[in-house]
Amino acid sequence: QISKMFGTVVVGVGIAGLARIRDLMNPMPSSPSEHLKLFGFVSRRSFGNINEAKQISLEDALRNKDIHAAFISTENRSHEETIRMFLEAGKHVLVEYPMALSAKAAHELWEMAEHKGKVLHVEHIELLTEEYKQLKKEVAGKDLVKGTLHFTGHVLDENKSGFPAFSGIARLTWLIDLFGDLTVTSATREKQKDKNYSRMTVHFQTANKKPLTWIEERGPGMRREKKINFCFTSGCLENFPEAPRSSVGLFMQDQNLFAKKLLGQVSKEELAAEKWRILRCLDLAEVIQQYCDEPEKIYS
Repeated sequence: QISKMFGTVVVGVGIAGLARIRDLMNPMPSSPSEHLKLFGFVSRRSFGNINEAKQISLEDALRNKDIHAAFISTENRSHEETIRMFLEAGKHVLVEYPMALSAKAAHELWEMAEHKGKVLHVEHIELLTEEYKQLKKEVAGKDLVKGTLHFTGHVLDENKSGFPAFSGIARLTWLIDLFGDLTVTSATREKQKDKNYSRMTVHFQTANKKPLTWIEERGPGMRREKKINFCFTSGCLENFPEAPRSSVGLFMQDQNLFAKKLLGQVSKEELAAEKWRILRCLDLAEVIQQYCDEPEKIYS
């Protein structure tokens, strides 16, 4: 039996794209990633080669029968169009989160992938960090009373990265993964254009009607940091549990998961749960954006 190989192309060579090229060229020994073969990369800028990887045109990437899968690492704004092109060309797709900047587009793309029998995999390295895995163990089986997740970070160009509920969907994914389905009760956003500052505050309820708050705050010189305060009937958790360093990089873990899907080694149940989580988070991101975009209600 000849081992099945999937030719891959990396689209976009920012930080994530470069990490993808590195990991595709150096797969973990005897891991599913050994079934992926990097064919080249696509970029609007002209590089020639990066290490041994060669630059190819988008047209070639779409047309070439030896390329079976695309790793999409472009800016958020162009994810939707790029996914669509590669699915239409009959390729499997791995895309960095968020897969699209509207829930409607996400649902359409997912249906398209299913219709074409292709894997559409959305990277969620935030669920693969040791810090998060420890947190999840810590939270498991506890009864939430109330909680807050507060993220701070540097300024993003929203034209490229989208509304904060989408660009920050990693935080929303944490909350859904930790506490189950949520409903949005309110959401507001404060912007100070002159200071390049933005703060989005979202209030949720869990299925048991417990309150959760997500704050996404960005401004010049703000350190990239997450603060938690989760209170349970048994007490409050205000610091992340100690976590070991992982020996396997996050992008490599994600790449292995994608390769497992291509090889048909992920159960239907897992795939269904993941699909629900991804689309649910995008649906909620859209609801949050609608709340924030509504003009201030004035009560006389």
